[in-house]
Amino acid sequence: MRKVYYLSTCDTCKRIMKELDLSDFEKQDIKTEPMTAEQVDEMKALAGSYEALFSKVARKYRALGLNEQTLSEDDFRKHIVEEYTFLKRPVFIIDDQIFIGNSKKNVAAVADALK
Repeated sequence: MRKVYYLSTCDTCKRIMKELDLSDFEKQDIKTEPMTAEQVDEMKALAGSYEALFSKVARKYRALGLNEQTLSEDDFRKHIVEEYTFLKRPVFIIDDQIFIGNSKKNVAAVADALK
């Protein structure tokens, strides 16, 4: 499977996706096509934890006071499923590998995996 979870209103996601050849990818804009709990669970199975998928730089992270709480894996899952903004984006799934986020190192790893 080749899939990317992204946000169409995110300039960083758009830039990264433009740099890569994603012609054979299934693309899911998580704002217009919300993720299912099953999809989040599939990502977790590849990532190893829900926390790895969770964006702590999301505006709502501080707005909801989550930065002052000790969150469990169940909490991370619940927030990601309920609010797309908590997914660290973009998320690329290439066969049995997952690449989470927009760091230069991560984007380079995606580009290498596509070669």
